[in-house]
Amino acid sequence: MAPKVLVSDKLSETAVQIFRDRGIEVDFEPTLGKDKDALAAKIGEYDGLAIRSATKVTDKILEAATNLKVVARAGIGTDNVDKVAASKAGVIVMNTPFGNMITTAEHAIAMMFAVARQIPEASASTHAGKWEKSKFMGVELTNKTLGVIGAGNIGGIVCDRALGLKMKVVAYDPFLSEEKADSMGVEKVELDELLARADFITLHVPLIDATRNILSRENLLKTKAGVRIINCARGGLVDEEALADLLKSGHVAGAAFDVFAEEPATENPLFNLPNVVCTPHLGAATTEAQENVALQVAEQMSDYLLTGAVQNALNMPSVTAEEAKVMGPWIKLAEHLGAFVGQMTDEPVKAVNILYDGVASEMNLKALDCAVIAGLMKPQTPDVNMVSAPVVAADRGIKTSTTTQAKGGTFDGYIKVTVVTENRERSIAGTVFSDGKPRFIQIKGINIDAEIGSHMLYTTNDDVPGIIGTLGKTMGENGVNIANFTLGRKETGGDAIALLYVDHRISDDVLTTLRDTGLFNSVSPLEFDV
Repeated sequence: MAPKVLVSDKLSETAVQIFRDRGIEVDFEPTLGKDKDALAAKIGEYDGLAIRSATKVTDKILEAATNLKVVARAGIGTDNVDKVAASKAGVIVMNTPFGNMITTAEHAIAMMFAVARQIPEASASTHAGKWEKSKFMGVELTNKTLGVIGAGNIGGIVCDRALGLKMKVVAYDPFLSEEKADSMGVEKVELDELLARADFITLHVPLIDATRNILSRENLLKTKAGVRIINCARGGLVDEEALADLLKSGHVAGAAFDVFAEEPATENPLFNLPNVVCTPHLGAATTEAQENVALQVAEQMSDYLLTGAVQNALNMPSVTAEEAKVMGPWIKLAEHLGAFVGQMTDEPVKAVNILYDGVASEMNLKALDCAVIAGLMKPQTPDVNMVSAPVVAADRGIKTSTTTQAKGGTFDGYIKVTVVTENRERSIAGTVFSDGKPRFIQIKGINIDAEIGSHMLYTTNDDVPGIIGTLGKTMGENGVNIANFTLGRKETGGDAIALLYVDHRISDDVLTTLRDTGLFNSVSPLEFDV
């Protein structure tokens, strides 16, 4: 059955057609997102939801979205999506951070020019029939110092354009290395130094706890007298009341804002102040950018729903289409390994340690980690998936650690999962053979070669005669067909295990019969989603 997508905000017809061309059923209702009750009533039908800023994806909407797998925002900002609730619901949240980078960076440069030369006020004055040439004395950008807060994708483009204008650029970004700064031609500085040196300050960071009010009253007072401030990133990065006070006092010579703490902004402390340029969140508002993000969101959602490729996800590691093809069997193996220890563990898990060997160590480990945790959590939380599993595990205080190593054995690569509880550790390892099928290769330190089936039986026992016969006889007498039978032991007379792959779920009566023989230390049925 073809996946079904709802487009609840305005999106280009070209983007909608991409869904259809890819074989995805799509309903285009560009005004539905404004009606939360109507959206909640309908969202349960869909696998995917494509939005812009009008649709609010709240926890209530997600509760109603019983089939939803992915929400994708055409644009960067996802403030209108409850990402915590989405993660708990197992819904991937995507955005399109690259489609409007150029446009947003250009808008910041345009706003910088506008406030430097007081262009909007001069235009309004001239339209009014005045000729106030001496009133609008501006400043040049050449040789001025531009302070860029956030030198990522958009901030990096602003840096490049500013250097082309012969400005000196200083950048504050905790994630910017000295080497990267050198290659960009900018000077990496701490925030206080940027505030003290910059003639213009432009912000290009997301709104998170670490950046909220990054230009607070305290920090604004640290700025150079006559500074001009541009914000085309997110509302809430600047204390607008404090900035208004400093504009009135003359400490700040001008400001240009495209975003505001409260939007739509019908009133604001910055409005109607001299040399303050305001636009209604136009950063991405060009024909090219709107088309780019719309096409990108359609391609990303289609790729995920059809191939499992994850791009620009905010709550799950990205997996390219090429990675998805190669990693598919390894992701399934990781889930099976987690599911094995999850079904075998009946006490609270404290930690999960994952070892990646050989070719497995060169893959997308974050995605594999998520698959292991999803498999581990599923026996107790059936609705969990790769998106929600890390959140559920974190809520339960489970710590996850990852180790990699070069090829260290017979196999080209393998994954070993060790679960730690208060009283014990339990480990299992597996690999993917050349036929693309996952195999268990070690349990409790005992080497095996076990094919994985939907229904399995795991037993532990002392290495004594009669085990094979007892298992075979009991299964035969109860009509249980054995598809695969694997044995292993540490040494003669020591610990031994058996792993059976059978055609149907094993009944409680069969399990009781085996346990009553007294031959087995443990008898455990296992179920795997193969």
